[in-house]
Amino acid sequence: MKPIKTNQIQNITLLGATGSIGLSTLDVVARHPERFRIFALTCHSKVEELVKLAVIHQPRHLVTSSEAHYSELQKYAEQAGLNCEVHCGIEALCAVSSAPDVNTVMAAIVGAAGLLPTFSAVTSGKKVLLANKESLVMSGKLFMDAVAEHNATLLPVDSEHNAIFQCLPEQGYCERQIRKILLTGSGGPFLKHDISTFTDITPEQACKHPNWSMGQKISVDSATMMNKGLEFIEACHLFHVSGDNIDVVIHPQSIVHSMVQYSDGSVLAQMGQPDMRTPIAHTLSWPERIESGVASLDFSQLVDLQFLKPDFERFPCLQLAIECASQGQAATTALNAANEIAVAAFLDRKIRYTDIFKVCQQTVEQGLGDKVESLDDIIACDANSRKIAAEILESI
Repeated sequence: MKPIKTNQIQNITLLGATGSIGLSTLDVVARHPERFRIFALTCHSKVEELVKLAVIHQPRHLVTSSEAHYSELQKYAEQAGLNCEVHCGIEALCAVSSAPDVNTVMAAIVGAAGLLPTFSAVTSGKKVLLANKESLVMSGKLFMDAVAEHNATLLPVDSEHNAIFQCLPEQGYCERQIRKILLTGSGGPFLKHDISTFTDITPEQACKHPNWSMGQKISVDSATMMNKGLEFIEACHLFHVSGDNIDVVIHPQSIVHSMVQYSDGSVLAQMGQPDMRTPIAHTLSWPERIESGVASLDFSQLVDLQFLKPDFERFPCLQLAIECASQGQAATTALNAANEIAVAAFLDRKIRYTDIFKVCQQTVEQGLGDKVESLDDIIACDANSRKIAAEILESI
């Protein structure tokens, strides 16, 4: 990895500016105007909110991924008197991710929609701050090969992967030194919920995470622990390890963000408040550290930190994801696609909470034969898996 020189201002493209990661990134950036400058802000449909952010941060480019919202974005930008260019569509997202003036790309678009612009940043050799775990779940080895080929710098933003990155030795993962990567998860809102009542869980209940403030889709993923399953797959690729080298540990308090267990019996853990500004600040300033706005832990107030094994009867989505990690790229690509379709249907009250697992499991089973050797293959596999998932939804 090649760190950016400390005296060099980072020009940042922020993919997914109106989401929770995007807003937290802008909060950190605003604390260090001498270090960071916003080159481009992007969103999907929240164009009025995007323009409000642009008034504050004065980017050179605004992008909506939706052509249907392009004229609306133009109107709001003109009314605000912004001196910036306005664009729309996936090609524009890729363009602001690969622009020569850009040093750093924060990949914070949720879901498969983030793959192509994130891949574009990688193939342009940028410093890529990866909050879009789906890019690695969908394209795995192909993605990591591109990072190496184009000499990109890839830094994990997810709190768990960022914690692992901080706990690993500078030379990275080494089997002789390391016994296990311990990937922590809170267990979400239903860790102690009566399993017999899971069919009655509502979207409002599933989105009420006890520790983290997140968008709806990620909140549901945290409730099912599919999010931890996707992170398990992501960790395999990020740290070049097999699933046998990773254990998932339930940690309800979300204070220890992940750990690395060494061969001499030592365990290194990264701890902090459950606030995404910490890993965001770490990746923005790496290898230095900067103020993030997050309060330090008060250890005198920490009591009863718990660590538990995951219950796969309670969290079948987690078990399915772990199994997919060893089944190859077609399985993980299909899993991600099916989960996006199923979660959207649950949030729209078209299926029950427990049906999310059924849709994912059946989609993976039907799509295992798909060929995934190129980016085009991955996009085709994703599209086919979404079609299969939609058909399964109709049958439920």
